[in-house]
Amino acid sequence: MGKWKHRILFELQKNDVMRFNELKRAIPGITQKMLTAQLRELEHHDIVVRKVYAQIPPKVEYAMTEYGSSLHPLLAAMNDWGQKHAEHLKQLEEENSLKQTNA
Repeated sequence: MGKWKHRILFELQKNDVMRFNELKRAIPGITQKMLTAQLRELEHHDIVVRKVYAQIPPKVEYAMTEYGSSLHPLLAAMNDWGQKHAEHLKQLEEENSLKQTNA
């Protein structure tokens, strides 16, 4: 799926509609080139829709399609697991710290 797509989809799931720069700010470490490429792929697969407004400066918004919204349960499960995993890692770190202190 790609390193960044799940992050893009998670942000769109949380915010419904986002502009390009909002997505870029919400995803630390992603380059403009990579965000553009990933959004184009998601649009090509009918997971994300791109809406362009005819104005100056150009305004472009991204949102999940109805088909893309079927990923919501999967994205929520991945987020839940990620939070539990972060807690697990923190607990392991604390246990290792205690072991080193007692050794």
